[in-house]
Amino acid sequence: MTFVTRLLARPVAKGWGRSGWVPAALVFAGAVAVFLWCGVSVRDVAAFVAYVGGAVALPGTLVWRALAGGGRSPAEDVAAGLALGYAIEVLAYIPARAVGAPLLVLVPPVVVIGIFVAVPGLRRHWRGDRSGERMPGWCAWALAGVVGYLIIWSTIHLYRVPVTAAYVDMPYHLALVGEVKNHMPPTMPTVLGERLAYHWFVYADLAATSWVTGIEPVTLVYRLSTLPMTAAMVVLVAAIGRRAGGWWGAGVAAVGVAYFLFGPVLHEDVVFPTRSMFTAWASPTQTFGALLFAPVVLLLVGGRRPWAVLGVLLLALTGAKATFLPLLLAGLVVVMAVQAVRRGPWREWVGPAAMTSGCLLIAHVVVFGRGAHGTVVAPFATMRDLWGVVAGVGMPELASVSAVPLLVLTVVHLFCLACVWGGVAGLGRRVLEPPVLLLLGMGLAGIGAVVVLGHPAASQLYFLEGVRPYLSIAAVCGALAAWRPAVPGGMVALGAGGALLAWVVEVPGGPLVRVVVPYLVLGVAAAVVAWRRRHVLAVVALLAGYAVPASAWEVVGHVLPDEDRRERLIPAGARAAGRWLREHSAPGDVVATDLHCRYPQWRTCDSRHHWVSGFSERRVLVEGWAYAESTQSRTELFVTSYLGVPFADPARLAANDAVFRAPSAENVQHLAQKYGVKWLFTGLNPKLGRFAQLRFRNGTSAVYRIPER
Repeated sequence: MTFVTRLLARPVAKGWGRSGWVPAALVFAGAVAVFLWCGVSVRDVAAFVAYVGGAVALPGTLVWRALAGGGRSPAEDVAAGLALGYAIEVLAYIPARAVGAPLLVLVPPVVVIGIFVAVPGLRRHWRGDRSGERMPGWCAWALAGVVGYLIIWSTIHLYRVPVTAAYVDMPYHLALVGEVKNHMPPTMPTVLGERLAYHWFVYADLAATSWVTGIEPVTLVYRLSTLPMTAAMVVLVAAIGRRAGGWWGAGVAAVGVAYFLFGPVLHEDVVFPTRSMFTAWASPTQTFGALLFAPVVLLLVGGRRPWAVLGVLLLALTGAKATFLPLLLAGLVVVMAVQAVRRGPWREWVGPAAMTSGCLLIAHVVVFGRGAHGTVVAPFATMRDLWGVVAGVGMPELASVSAVPLLVLTVVHLFCLACVWGGVAGLGRRVLEPPVLLLLGMGLAGIGAVVVLGHPAASQLYFLEGVRPYLSIAAVCGALAAWRPAVPGGMVALGAGGALLAWVVEVPGGPLVRVVVPYLVLGVAAAVVAWRRRHVLAVVALLAGYAVPASAWEVVGHVLPDEDRRERLIPAGARAAGRWLREHSAPGDVVATDLHCRYPQWRTCDSRHHWVSGFSERRVLVEGWAYAESTQSRTELFVTSYLGVPFADPARLAANDAVFRAPSAENVQHLAQKYGVKWLFTGLNPKLGRFAQLRFRNGTSAVYRIPER
């Protein structure tokens, strides 16, 4: 470790090469250029930067420095401060929106900034701790490179993609922003009256941003919002790695493992999930929750307990992404148990555990209404899904598959995880240190959740994604603990050999044989190396080498264009029709539509249809119901897909659709009187004009107003 530390501690270049501000400025300028190139106006970019920088990051950073003691670099302070600022913003917006004055969300930042200007003893926090350690320039450049890669990936797969052809869940996110922007408490915008048992706090951030800046929600969802969260998360992973590993090189290595190392893929189309971090915009709830969670881990690993900061972050996590709370609680329980057995200071961990338990209870009762949103105890559900791909078994036969192949696939899955995080085997006595125990406890809980839990949309995998950074940090710490100056050349050779072996190994035979035997070959090779070399790093290098080919393909694949795969399922005139409806209706108006299925020609309805509500920012009587609690909770795992579950209220759906299929004065007025429907949104339907007033029409969409009686 001493050799590597000295090597990386050398200045990369004189002057600007040492400064962390230069790479940060380049990334910022690149991001601005990308957004302008992708159609975001100068006004919107400037307003977004001013709001996130001045009303979220700045007050959050000041409070972080005052209460948490600041970090080891300005980048760490700003990243943690941004997370804290988001938490404060969301917790302020909820009551502000509830009383009908959403702009009151600006009160906390104004008060914080005013206090830190007026109070002499607090003014030093504007500068930060100049006596502390600074992030080395080479580290700043490395992290800037990671963020730059994520910008390129996002540009290719989202920013440059037309709104009508973006990822399937983007209209769902847009609909939730419109709901939280106009209503509190929110409900499911595409199913009138349905409880929103979902992680929705990130949409409160986007709604607050839209209210303050005037930026359209569609611009925030499809372009601007998640990039600051993604960039700050990269910095915080490095900062936690620095805390746990003792030097900035550990932080950079942890970022590399977390973002760019994936399990080996030895069979076409069969991937044992090690869960990529590349869900930044596809799952803004995961991105937002991960960002709020990282400063909590940073504080606990660093041994600090600023209770007010921990309380705000944990409370915000209840609705940001509550899946992080059981992971944290598991890690804290492991720390307390081991410390108690060793007669160590375990009581200092009771406070964080109690706070986490209380917030978990709040999330379960208040946010989710005691519902599980389809998550159930279903051992080996992840591998059952994979077996369906391996053996070509569909539903409902998949529900009765023997446990034997599932157990075998689970063992292979754990082997794949070891290829990514095998470094934890080198921790030695460090495994007893509370910060390392915390990381490992959370990691084991995430892996256990993937093995034990099931969900109709495989959402149990988010538990594994949630702990990916912390397992990566633990693995890097283990590799450093086992490091010896004489082994670098041999490790490189073993890693290269492992990559070559993983690239060429292939076995013919039945489905289970074709999938399992190549991994068995790799496992045997690792066992031989462990027996002959008798050094943990030799095995770790070989296992990591197995992961290199698939990782390289994954990383390169995310920055390759995919024009041919984009589905344009939203009509060209839909956005204009939705915007017209928003401008000519009240937030409380109810809309009815006959648009429910993404693929109308299919026999079963893929009800992930949300763009009517998304573009209009209005509640819809029945649009898409795939993500509703009433759908997810009725889905029987491996018997039927949640996409094929019919709507929970057939009578309402029949009354709704009758208006569009066979309109009459009676059924149109029935919707108005029973459900409060005022508007009808559909395609071109001339028959409706006899019973409702045509108010808007373009080449693909029409909006009708139901006359009052």
